[in-house]
Amino acid sequence: MKDLKGIKGKYYIASLIEEGEHEHQDFKFAVSDSRKIARSISAFANNDGGRLLIGVKDNGVVAGVRNEEDVYVVEQAAEMHCVPPQQIRVTAFKAADGLTVMRVEIDRSQSRPVMVKEADGSMKAYFRVRDENICITPLMARAWRQASCSEGTLVRIDERGHRLLDMASTPGGVSVEEFMYEAHVSRVTAEDIVVTLHSMGLVDFRHSGHEFRLFTV
Repeated sequence: MKDLKGIKGKYYIASLIEEGEHEHQDFKFAVSDSRKIARSISAFANNDGGRLLIGVKDNGVVAGVRNEEDVYVVEQAAEMHCVPPQQIRVTAFKAADGLTVMRVEIDRSQSRPVMVKEADGSMKAYFRVRDENICITPLMARAWRQASCSEGTLVRIDERGHRLLDMASTPGGVSVEEFMYEAHVSRVTAEDIVVTLHSMGLVDFRHSGHEFRLFTV
């Protein structure tokens, strides 16, 4: 296997590492598991995009990548384990001590959710929250799909929809369970209302620290 050739970028990579891991940046020590890489790609694509720095430990220490095989594993993660497949941009940089770091750039997907084919055959989607990849709920996946195919649809908002909007406009937002209790509706009805209002661009999901909640846009 050929060694991975990188362009000069010692100070550039050092400046990125100094930022630490955040909503748009993730460090990966190695790429031995392409599904782990796919989860990060999914999380960034379902949010506002981001980048992976491969060959960097969680504490910011540069370990470097091995060879061109690492590029193949990353491309496999994006093309074979992500649904739909994602276009990524991989650039290798020479960092500290002559070690090579790969920068993998991921754009926000125009078709959400971006799912990951897990080893057990299940399909899961992820979302980047601060420095973590959080598995989204089935309701979020459904709402995102509906939003992508409902452009131009006129929908009347009834009393229950207005009730959800009122609750979602509070500082802490509202969970589906809280809305169900307050509006005296079933989960099926509550989720239908959430999907409708999300497709209209009136409510969105945000992670509150321990769960995804609904807020007005």
